[in-house]
Parts: sequence; structure tokens; C-alpha cells
Amino acid sequence: MVQFSTRRLATILAVTSAVVLGIGVKPAAAATTSTEFAAGSACDFAFRVDAGDSKQNMHTFRNGVVLLTGVGSPSTFTNTSTQVSLSLAANGSETRIVSHADGSSTVTLIGHNVLFLFPTDIPAGPSTTLYVGRVVFNSDRFNTFTLVSTQGTATDLCAALSA
Repeated sequence: MVQFSTRRLATILAVTSAVVLGIGVKPAAAATTSTEFAAGSACDFAFRVDAGDSKQNMHTFRNGVVLLTGVGSPSTFTNTSTQVSLSLAANGSETRIVSHADGSSTVTLIGHNVLFLFPTDIPAGPSTTLYVGRVVFNSDRFNTFTLVSTQGTATDLCAALSA
């Protein structure tokens, strides 16, 4: 059984971008969930993520593997000090979570995904990164993330929101 805390569940939002940063911003769909991040947690400044509905299907297999497939959430990231915002449209993503007997998990993200790393993670955050490709990280039973590997492109959303 997957045992992420609510705080950490927000870190594996499956959000995507049809927008090339710096060229334009598309408005996100009506927000249904809003998550606030304090300064120093996922960026050096405070920001908010407003995420629309996800169109993902969850499959739980007998061996305990959880697979989320489909279209992620359209999301808007807003620097709450400057009101600079960036909207990302929903695209395809897949999240595979393999739970281990010691309470840890291995998570594989494929497609368009945003990963938030906090100061307690490895490598230490704060960072908020849009990955297009494949990301693998481990989560221990205390919900500390350890980034294992990335393939594809990475866009620093903290830098984009501080412009």
C-alpha cells in the first residue's frame, strides 16, 4: 500500500506543459485544488499551485504495484510575492509506485511531471522541476525522496517564477 503523506502526494502532481517557457502562457482549467509552499520548501520563495482535475486511471496489482496512467492536471504556479505565474496544460503521464516491505517506495514517472524536492530530500531542495521524460526516485518511510535518475529534459520552474 502506498503511504505518502498528503504533503508529499502534492509533490508528484502529474502536470504537463504544452507551452514552451518564455514564449507564452496558456491559461489552466478551473482550479480544483490549491497547494501552498512556504519559502524555502520547494523554491526559495513562497508559491502556490492551483491544479485542475486529473484524468488518470489508477490500477493496483496483486503484487502491490500501483500504476497511474492518463492525462495529468492542468496547473498554474504562482509566485505569491510577485504574482508571476506560469500555466502548464495537461499532457500524458504515467506514475508507477512499487512499495517495499520496509515502508519505502520506488517511484517512476514517465511523460510530463513536476517533482518538488525539499531541503530534507537528496539532493537537497528547494527545487521544483518540470521533467519531460523519465524520472526515478525512492521515498523512505519518512517520505524523504532520493532522486535516482532522470532522462529527458528538465526545466527549473523556480527560475521561471522568479523572472
